[in-house]
Amino acid sequence: MLNLHKAEFVRSAVKTADFPQDPLPQIVFAGKSNVGKSSTINRLLNRKNFARVGNEPGKTIHINFFRIDEKVYFVDLPGYGYAKVSKKERDRWGRLMDEYFASEDTMTLGFQIVDIRHKPTADDVTMANWFLQTGMPFAIIANKHDKIKKSQLEGSLQTIRETLHLPEEIPVIPFSAEKGTGRDEVLALILDHISNE
Repeated sequence: MLNLHKAEFVRSAVKTADFPQDPLPQIVFAGKSNVGKSSTINRLLNRKNFARVGNEPGKTIHINFFRIDEKVYFVDLPGYGYAKVSKKERDRWGRLMDEYFASEDTMTLGFQIVDIRHKPTADDVTMANWFLQTGMPFAIIANKHDKIKKSQLEGSLQTIRETLHLPEEIPVIPFSAEKGTGRDEVLALILDHISNE
């Protein structure tokens, strides 16, 4: 089991040398700037303000590493697709992502967070391709499940799967950072992958 109360912020990485060098598994979270990435991490840990929830999207421009129970890292990638970020910042972001994904043994399991209410954007498709190219296990967290009607759920999940060109084996998990829906499924997936490490 994982003691989720034992969580600590380790560091913000701006370059490859800042990535942790120990062999702990790394669970990676990616998503658009305003999709509720920090809220999702906070919900998984049942902590209110652990991963900072920014008022302004696009504020996380580093890769943030959190160590959970001395057993695993949660890795919070910078939010993408925010228009007000300068081209220079976007390029820096892209290089940092390239370096992270190119590093050996960095990722154990990836989660891409999308908004269940909307068709994924071109940036979402690019991010999904990045994950798929690593060949590492990966899943989609379809956040804001509490904001849609029950009757819309199947269609929304299908749209996400088709737009991101996901192979059948990639799970798409309906999730609500607000209400906690989907939390158990996401944690089960994490525990499954770190116990196989």
